[in-house]
Amino acid sequence: MGRVADDGRPEVGEDRPVAEPNPTTVAQLLAAGRDREAAEQGALADGSRLAPSPTDLNGAPMDPLQQLEQLAPLLASVVGGIEADQLDAPTPCADLDVRGVLEHMIGGATLFTAAYRGAQPGEPDVSDPLATFGPALGGLGAAASAPGALDQTIASPFGEVSGEHFARYIVLDGLVHGWDMATSTGQAYDPPAELVAEVTAFADEHLDGLRGPGAFDAALEPPEDASPMERLAAQTGRRPLTVAT
Repeated sequence: MGRVADDGRPEVGEDRPVAEPNPTTVAQLLAAGRDREAAEQGALADGSRLAPSPTDLNGAPMDPLQQLEQLAPLLASVVGGIEADQLDAPTPCADLDVRGVLEHMIGGATLFTAAYRGAQPGEPDVSDPLATFGPALGGLGAAASAPGALDQTIASPFGEVSGEHFARYIVLDGLVHGWDMATSTGQAYDPPAELVAEVTAFADEHLDGLRGPGAFDAALEPPEDASPMERLAAQTGRRPLTVAT
């Protein structure tokens, strides 16, 4: 346990992040379809950035569960801001509108949850993607967070990989799809800088082996003034899309 300051708060630099949300609480809120509350639970006072853990400060890779915990409220906020009349809007993800991205993510979450649990996947519920997105992603978060989940071998769509590697792929996929939906629906998208940096490092090493139909397209050249998130999006083949706000 870390030292506690006079005011009862854990000191910065100790063995746990400052104001880190309870992962179980966020997962439970998502599973209950309470996306907005999940976003609020995962946010700090400065607007949704988690403080880095001591291992992050020492330069070690961020744990994939920390990445998932930062991603969950970000996606919950984006999906919570989508209106029903925006579901047919095009996105930077080729051939998918907003509804298509949601259905893709729900289907993937259903499949990946089963993979972590060593079970046969059920049929994804895409009857109302705005309503079923939270429970699907909450179930995936709970499965990936289960004891030993990251240590097992997962039969993924691109071969057998470790549970930890697969979780990092899920974060890459989710982070970029969140950008797709936010861009399409005119929402701000400001993921934590350390999360984008970690995911970009993973993409630099592994993305070329994941390109192909139904996955990531060939990389595009980003604009000179592109943000790190926009550069990551271009790296995954996202085409430019102008959305009126």
